[in-house]
Amino acid sequence: MMKYQDMTVLPALQAELAAATDRLLATAASLSDTDIAAPSLLPGWTRGHVLAHLAGNARSHLNLLTWARTGTKTPQYSSYEARATEIAAHATRPAARLLAELGEEAARLATAIRDLPEDRWSAPVEAMRPPPHPAWYILVRRLREVGLHHVDLDAGHTPADWPASFVRRELHDCLACWPYDRSTISEVIIKEGTRTIAEWHNLGTGPGVTGAPADMLAWLTGRSDGKGVSLLPVGQSLPPRPGPADLPDPPPWQTMPAPADLPMTPPKDYS
Repeated sequence: MMKYQDMTVLPALQAELAAATDRLLATAASLSDTDIAAPSLLPGWTRGHVLAHLAGNARSHLNLLTWARTGTKTPQYSSYEARATEIAAHATRPAARLLAELGEEAARLATAIRDLPEDRWSAPVEAMRPPPHPAWYILVRRLREVGLHHVDLDAGHTPADWPASFVRRELHDCLACWPYDRSTISEVIIKEGTRTIAEWHNLGTGPGVTGAPADMLAWLTGRSDGKGVSLLPVGQSLPPRPGPADLPDPPPWQTMPAPADLPMTPPKDYS
């Protein structure tokens, strides 16, 4: 069996998370108390809500790492209600306090990641919803939270700033978790310039769409109105029709917190 120290995916994910966290903390450090109280891109949430959630999410992933390390079930959150109450209570804190809390929780999470024994990265854990997943996928889930919510702060970081590795991995998991029975589109054609790099077919009913990787991910995750995404006639690859005004609503995103039946060790697709 391949040993974890022979693999490159886990170190790559850890390095990517450290860099993404540093970028997030730099943005958070630039926000004043007035900035914190302003609306984020998430309906009903201020920037303070987003930062409070990100700090609490780091704590929640510590719970899952404890579960992986000890084998004792340690829920990510005690309940959805407790999670929402904590976010609301912390969201109105001063900017400096929110920044300090986010930095402290991110550092604690980084230490727990560093110290997790190699053989525990394959231990099964579970989010608030199924399916269970191996502990290595905690890194992917935390990267998703940091990457998407950094954009939600509406403080200068946009989908164009997402690393290519993040976009590639998240598009991979969008397809792996596709809600076929609730899909609003039938196909996705992803292009880099004039080159097609991925084609997803038989996704459900509705039109096909095409766009560049980051633009497509931003639309599918609800982080854009469809800028850079165009319609295709159903079942055809050309010619695209203008968007985003003609685009349907994107299909429901993240109906599952993880793809089902993930391998016990992270495949190359996740690096």
